[in-house]
Amino acid sequence: DKNCSLLQEMDVIQKQDENCYCYVQNRTIHLQYLWSTLQIKVNSREKFRFEPISEKNNCRNSETVFEFVACAVQILWKPETCTETFLSIKQYGEDVCFKIQPFKVEPYVVRVKREMLDGKLLFLFVAGIFLFHFANSLSRSAKFFYLSGIILGVLALLVFVLLTLKRFIPRHSTFWILMSGSWMVSLYFIYCFKENVQWLWSEHKNYLLGYFLAVGITSFAICYQHGPLTTELSITLFTWMLQLTAFVLIYFGVTIPQVAYAVIAVSLCSKGLCYPLGAACHIARKMKHHFKSKKLVFKYLTEEEYREQGESETIRALEELRSFCRSPDFPSWIAVSKLQAPHRFAAFVLGSPHVSPAETKAHDEQYGIGSSFLEEQLFETRAQSEQDEPANSVHEEDEENENEMHTQIPFPYATELL
Repeated sequence: DKNCSLLQEMDVIQKQDENCYCYVQNRTIHLQYLWSTLQIKVNSREKFRFEPISEKNNCRNSETVFEFVACAVQILWKPETCTETFLSIKQYGEDVCFKIQPFKVEPYVVRVKREMLDGKLLFLFVAGIFLFHFANSLSRSAKFFYLSGIILGVLALLVFVLLTLKRFIPRHSTFWILMSGSWMVSLYFIYCFKENVQWLWSEHKNYLLGYFLAVGITSFAICYQHGPLTTELSITLFTWMLQLTAFVLIYFGVTIPQVAYAVIAVSLCSKGLCYPLGAACHIARKMKHHFKSKKLVFKYLTEEEYREQGESETIRALEELRSFCRSPDFPSWIAVSKLQAPHRFAAFVLGSPHVSPAETKAHDEQYGIGSSFLEEQLFETRAQSEQDEPANSVHEEDEENENEMHTQIPFPYATELL
């Protein structure tokens, strides 16, 4: 309508006559408005009628099921009479128009304020992501089964009653027709409750708490009587239902539908990629095990092998030293100036042994057979054994005395018996 006033951010409009207002959405997409909403507050001292205006005359042009349900609820919804109302508008949604009809000549105020981070939208988005990724484990949990039954009984009482009475409905077609109608009615009541939750909580708190308590206890009793799900088919169906609910939460948890579709697609791909990733990890482990280097096996040398290896390594190291000393890069004059016996060093480089015959003889006298070192070792072991022998003899004498006492004790009794 051309007579409607266009609303913008941070507007504060005060009027007292009947008027309509419209908020035209911004079509330019900005990611910073992903969880942003526009809050419109209308308050007055006297009661007024708040009437939403729909641009669509019928619901045939609805593109999705959610738009059809919203359109049907909007047609059935009656104008609200109150003194204060709130309207939350999603960014990048449809254009919103409403009419204010005051009953008396009393001014009313329309305030427009943007909330950059709406906690409800963020909660719905996070809950949807969590519910989708943990749907398989949650569907097997008995506690979550009872909690889901209580929530379903409170929010969709007709659906819960129909599921409870499913065994008494002979035909499946009749059951699904009733289920469709129950869901439509439940969605309508959920929408009405969402729009009037503040008024119901302030005016009819006791009745609301009584309904929650009575229906919650009844739902828990019915779920406890039937018990948690046991068959794989029912668990799979419950998992799919949870994942579908997660997609609904993700869709309503963001203001940009394209982002919601992208997140849903990525979530589905992440579920589908678990099998290829598992196969790739299995192949990688097999390849790693195939190309893994073998463990080193340590072989201990015998005394003869140790001696032979020591001699061969010593000869090889001496030859390397001789070749290095013969090379032109070796500083021969500096080495000769620091040696005490340069003639012996020159003889070693030319091929003479590195140990002189006198040193070999002295080593044999010191550590060879019949040397003083072996005699000291033998004397030490002999002295230690002699010190240990008296102690052992004392212990042996004590044991012999004890044995003699044990053998002498029975003799007097034996003589008396004789």
